[in-house]
Amino acid sequence: MKKKIISFPVGDGINSENAGWSFGGSTVENFDKQIKNSIPLYSEGHNLCCKLSEFFIQDDSNCYELGTSTGTLINKLREHNKNKTNTNWAGIDREKDMISKARENYPKIEFITSNLEDIELEKSNLIVSYYTLQFTKIKNRLGICKKIYDSLEKGSALIIFEKVRANSAKTQDYFNQTYFDFKLEQGYTEREVINKSLALKSVLEPLSSEENVEMFREAGFEEVNSVMKWLCFQGWVCIK
Repeated sequence: MKKKIISFPVGDGINSENAGWSFGGSTVENFDKQIKNSIPLYSEGHNLCCKLSEFFIQDDSNCYELGTSTGTLINKLREHNKNKTNTNWAGIDREKDMISKARENYPKIEFITSNLEDIELEKSNLIVSYYTLQFTKIKNRLGICKKIYDSLEKGSALIIFEKVRANSAKTQDYFNQTYFDFKLEQGYTEREVINKSLALKSVLEPLSSEENVEMFREAGFEEVNSVMKWLCFQGWVCIK
């Protein structure tokens, strides 16, 4: 007898399974709403990516977003830099449903279905990864970062945001409880918050801030600067 798969609500009309969070299927239609309500300073992070991109986007640039989901951020970046000519924008995501939605939303942008482990990147001026690397296997992350570094031109940048762990169990407990409060303030029920946490088990695996920085430097980036942090959510700009 097959085991019955039980799904439960995680908010915003999305259902998931225990340790079974997926970015495909029914998640796609409500993704933008949920992710904005789930990550502190989400929109501010988008705006910061756009502002920082000005220093790296030139005429004839190649630019990538890794984990593009519905294409919202890469479109903002494209619009923000529309004064640059012959600039190529490509969004990459492993979920076919996300790519289909992104193509529907922004037909002028190239979207590619691929795992980050398998991507082939041309020489580029800017690569953005917005809360994406955390969903790949830890053993593969350094290789992905090295691939990103190798593809960038000298003086170009990776702008990356990740969920991070605290350095101690005590501080992590503070972070968890404060983040729980944040989710409740967005209108989620206690059950929905717990359900989302259960769904992300073994799917989302954060590193600490220090571990991320060490990985970026081992990949080749000598200049790594933190640009935003809200407890367990952090962004960096890594310049080649």
